Amino acid sequence: MFLERLFVRKCTHPNISPDIENAYCPDCGKLIRNEWFVTRCACCGVKLKTMVKQGKIAPQRHYCSNCGSNEFTIEKLDKISFININFAVLIKHVIENDTIHASTVSLWQEKSIEQPRLLTQSL
Repeated sequence: MFLERLFVRKCTHPNISPDIENAYCPDCGKLIRNEWFVTRCACCGVKLKTMVKQGKIAPQRHYCSNCGSNEFTIEKLDKISFININFAVLIKHVIENDTIHASTVSLWQEKSIEQPRLLTQSL
């Protein structure tokens, strides 16, 4: 049992492109959501270089180089831009409920003298 945990590798989803919001991993087949985070100084608001320490998002340095404060806030980015790429960190979350929601289609036909015909749609 111990040896099984030692040799079983957890997929890190290396083939998922960082610029895509959601994608299926070609290695493990799970649905992955890419999320970008950046840390800011709580005192002056300057962006700090971000990293993941022991599974938690934190700045690389312990203190802000602008004001010296050690407090920080974590900001989630909707999309990554070239300005934030040097400060942000990418977290790849596995989405467990990967059911595809079917969309509802409604069709209306204007009143006419002609007999209404069946409208078909292939999905």
